[in-house]
Amino acid sequence: MSACGDRLFFTSPPSLLCYLLNLFRGAMATSRALLSLPRPLGPRATLNRSICPMCRGLATAGEAVSPTLPLAGIRVLDMTRVLAGPYCTQILGDLGAEIIKIEHPTRGDDTRAWGPPYAKHIKGDKQDGPGESAYFLSVNRNKKSLGLSFASPAGVSILHNLVKNCDVLVENYLPDTLQKYKMDYATVSKINPSLIYASITGYGQTGPYRKRAGYDVMVEAEMGLMHITGSRNGPPVKVGVAVTDLTTGLYTSNSIMAALLGRARTGKGQHIDVALSDCQVATLANMASSALISGQPDSGRWGTAHPSIVPYQGFKTADGDILLGGGNDRLFGVLCDKLGKPEWAKDERFMTNSVRVKNREVLLELIEAETKKKTTKDWLDVLNESGMPYAAVNDIQGTLSHEHVLARDMVKEVEHPTCGPMKLVNTPVKYSYSEPSIRTPPPLLGQHTGEVLREIVGMDESDIKDLKAKGVVA
Repeated sequence: MSACGDRLFFTSPPSLLCYLLNLFRGAMATSRALLSLPRPLGPRATLNRSICPMCRGLATAGEAVSPTLPLAGIRVLDMTRVLAGPYCTQILGDLGAEIIKIEHPTRGDDTRAWGPPYAKHIKGDKQDGPGESAYFLSVNRNKKSLGLSFASPAGVSILHNLVKNCDVLVENYLPDTLQKYKMDYATVSKINPSLIYASITGYGQTGPYRKRAGYDVMVEAEMGLMHITGSRNGPPVKVGVAVTDLTTGLYTSNSIMAALLGRARTGKGQHIDVALSDCQVATLANMASSALISGQPDSGRWGTAHPSIVPYQGFKTADGDILLGGGNDRLFGVLCDKLGKPEWAKDERFMTNSVRVKNREVLLELIEAETKKKTTKDWLDVLNESGMPYAAVNDIQGTLSHEHVLARDMVKEVEHPTCGPMKLVNTPVKYSYSEPSIRTPPPLLGQHTGEVLREIVGMDESDIKDLKAKGVVA
């Protein structure tokens, strides 16, 4: 170990002393937070993270983020756009990581233009513009926006500087695209060997489709999901949200956190290759397993129904729809009682699930004739505390105003810098110790450019002003 100024340099692999220093810092940070004590002023001994792989996990130690958050101290360079990548990095941000989102300096993330609807600007100099798109707002909270063009050498230099000071890089460009900008894994892993580098693509880094652009709906179609989605006698349909993008974002965030745990043991970074196509095949779950085990074609689309359980689907009510699940013979008897038809449970056509499956059409017609006689709310009251699985089919507004959704704190109001108060969907996972939350609203384009360039890259105001004049940053 040698000293240079206020920095301590460890010239050997991660050591017990290194570990204890990190542990001490974490304990001190937690104590200050719990006791509301100010941060100590003056020089602070820091570790040379490029030499000590263990300390790559503390890239932003000391940031104004609760030390109870699982990823507090992790810094992520986010070079993703649209949905799968931003959804991944938003999850990391919710858990405490510092997310630096790289955006085109003039147009930003593609989804900034995906509207309406837009949240109107009520403050600032953009009140005549369309506002902030709801799509962008849905997946970009807890992030900092750096408007930067890496088509110029100066932009690439800034990115390389950020790579030195980041734990994770996430990108979603076609394979090999970032080579010409010297931002591919082979290049940046030499700059920072402990970097976790995650690539999200449509079809992966290998295979015959590797160069094909990946779009959620296309992957849904090609990888089986659309074929099994839709009404029994209707055409294939896509899922109502871009579910393949979302599951890919979830898989990627999970993989990044696992790689960070691995790095804590080995000190090594690695390249993570995530494909929408692979994630979609994986999430076919039991449907894929059934096809592999049986060797037979799948049974096609079933709408809300179940191929092997009757009744287990949606039914029309007087004013909407309700899902009913008679998953076994006992629950079917409960349903019959609540429908006012207890004799159905003793009818030889319906006494067991196997004969109910055989007489599916007859039974479903009888049930819907009864459910149409009352409103959805009436049936919810009838079925309450019956032990019978049931649910109203709510629209999106009905979901967001649902008493249980609100009780679970899933809708939060935040203050946006130019749009004022706005409601956003909250992070869904509750911890007993940590408290993930919407700490900052989705950023304006380039809102944090100056901050990032000054505090992380180390530029002065004249350099930043010059880069802005050249269009390299915004």
